[in-house]
Amino acid sequence: MTAKIVIPTLKEIDQAARQFLDTYSGYRKFALSGEMGAGKTTFIRALCRQLGVTDTVTSPTFAIVNVYSSPTAGPVYHIDCYRIKNITEFYDIGYEEYFFNAHYCFIEWPEIIDNILTDAFVRISISHGENNERIISE
Repeated sequence: MTAKIVIPTLKEIDQAARQFLDTYSGYRKFALSGEMGAGKTTFIRALCRQLGVTDTVTSPTFAIVNVYSSPTAGPVYHIDCYRIKNITEFYDIGYEEYFFNAHYCFIEWPEIIDNILTDAFVRISISHGENNERIISE
């Protein structure tokens, strides 16, 4: 499955998040790549709104993992690997808890852990398009 979603402006991000979740309705694990400022956290925030998360969704850059709750989706895991220096450091956070369950898991900056991402993860790229639009693609 190859999907491409264009988000012309921030006003359309919730609609794009709904389209994304509908497109990948059989999946719960996503690895989101993109340059700094591409909108990874902003898109994950929109995805969480669509999943019914009422917690404040923030970048887990310093905490590494944020766990949000959704009355319909259960726990939603948001992981940021930007500060992870090596794979051993990632093992130490107890990644199995986040990888091997039926809950949503969104990972930013997954490149350092790419070799342990299972086939359950959909690799997504977020990039800038023309006129400041964002392009979500597999």
